[in-house]
Amino acid sequence: MAGDWSGGMDRMRQGRRVLNILFIMYDQLRFDYLSCAGHPHLETPNFDRVANMGVRFTNAYVQSPICGASRMCFYTGRYASSHGAQWNGFPLRVGEHTLGDHLRRAGMDCWLIGKTHMRADAAGMARLGLAPDSVIGARQAECGFDSWIRDDGLWAEGPEGFYDEKRSPYNEYLKSRGYDSDNPWADFANAAVSDEQIASGWMFRNADKPANIREEDSETPWLTSQTIAFMEQTKAPWCAHVSYIKPHWPYIVPAPYHNMYGKNHVPQARRSEVERDDPQPVFGAYMENKVAQAFQREEVREKVIPAYMGLIKQCDDQLGRLLDYLEENDRIKDTMIVLTSDHGDYLGDHWLGEKDLFHEASVKVPMIIFDPRKQADGTRGTTCDALVESIDLAATFVEAAGGEVPEHIIEGRSLIPWLQGERPEWRDFVVSEYDYSATPHAVKLGVAPKDARLFMVFDGRYKLMHAEGGFRPMLFDLQNDPDEFQDLAKTDEHGEVLERLYRLLGQWGRRMSQRVTKSDADIINMRGKSLRRGILPFLYDGSEVPAELIAKYTGPVRQKFGSDDTDS
Repeated sequence: MAGDWSGGMDRMRQGRRVLNILFIMYDQLRFDYLSCAGHPHLETPNFDRVANMGVRFTNAYVQSPICGASRMCFYTGRYASSHGAQWNGFPLRVGEHTLGDHLRRAGMDCWLIGKTHMRADAAGMARLGLAPDSVIGARQAECGFDSWIRDDGLWAEGPEGFYDEKRSPYNEYLKSRGYDSDNPWADFANAAVSDEQIASGWMFRNADKPANIREEDSETPWLTSQTIAFMEQTKAPWCAHVSYIKPHWPYIVPAPYHNMYGKNHVPQARRSEVERDDPQPVFGAYMENKVAQAFQREEVREKVIPAYMGLIKQCDDQLGRLLDYLEENDRIKDTMIVLTSDHGDYLGDHWLGEKDLFHEASVKVPMIIFDPRKQADGTRGTTCDALVESIDLAATFVEAAGGEVPEHIIEGRSLIPWLQGERPEWRDFVVSEYDYSATPHAVKLGVAPKDARLFMVFDGRYKLMHAEGGFRPMLFDLQNDPDEFQDLAKTDEHGEVLERLYRLLGQWGRRMSQRVTKSDADIINMRGKSLRRGILPFLYDGSEVPAELIAKYTGPVRQKFGSDDTDS
């Protein structure tokens, strides 16, 4: 380690809040592709460095295994069915509380550097008269962040134009560095050279070639430089969400990372023929899609996985740049560091590619947290196997910033007790959701959009996947079948387990998730207040309440109108 993170601690080390939060997210990084997580070949000394400084959570699960929905869960601290943005391109509705809202209330700025996959609720903003170029409008359009620089990374271009119509800051940077192209991301960062022709990273066969770009100009170093520039000029306290596009596909990486790993480093795919025998229908549909069929070919895995590992190695080296900067500038003593991912990558496991479903390779993510405060000294270099959800980070950040977690809004729970060596009462199960209504699989299965939904419940041993639309569930016993090959729901032998997990799903489904304008404390404080403001229904003669409550309604008559009748 470059320097001693524990030296020079000031009063912030002793305080109840951290000064800064460096919230780093890698896109599509598997939980087990780090050396600190036991990968047999991939060395990630800087991920390990943070793990040695803090706590590595070994059972962290995202609340939806797809980029956009997962990120909205991280940014709101709420389940996907609570915030509603359940698929890529589904807008996060205007007015949804975000991490930025909560942290600013606690006196901490909240900045974006990189990707969010956010789609603004333009119709909702127009309905409320929020101008996109206003401060509030801009924050609504960026998940509540102030944007240092946003770049979602996929600057694809086809016959009908660009996939993302926004300006690409990264493309503008490449042009300034002399890359002669209208779309240098496509022509250089995402392409190699073969026989003097562009060899696009979109084609798996090119994954073993070096990207045609200077390594220091590629995406990951560029965003690291942007992060350092941010830290050099900003004033504390801040939360910076540094969101890398890699190691997400396209799987292509510049030299020297392109050939650091080879076929001998590609693990055998974790898949079994038994999975293809009478599969659950949604799982079966996904096993037949284009990316799954590609990753069922060994020549694809032998090219892609070494490139994926090279991308992770580059991420690790760039993490080292950030850690060195913090240490050299004496900033690490008051900066919480969080490393995680929005979902994993099947890489051919379970006959699948990409993410989407609920096997460990897809829904489980790395999560490493360094808390610089003295109270966390006792847990440094440890692991925690508690069942953690991605939405817990929002609560963690609010508490770390010195704020009070609004539990009627944020559905996650703060991890600070675990970081400080406590053993709090904790959840017994985790939940993840997946809305596949916008995919070809829903069409193939003949499922209406309202029914194209999946739910996962995992209690640490048994994992249930429930599918709406009348399909049977899936069930795995990870204690006896850690590879998740044997779908126990194919028979009726585990009815009691299924019934228990369905009770847990029902318990979760009955949670209070929509009353975000009043906390429990607000409601308790409201009780009886109307009596003291003169609302006194259902009384017979007033003796039922204290005299002071009816004082405004008793006493001599000041004027008489109408009948002269009096009580007899």
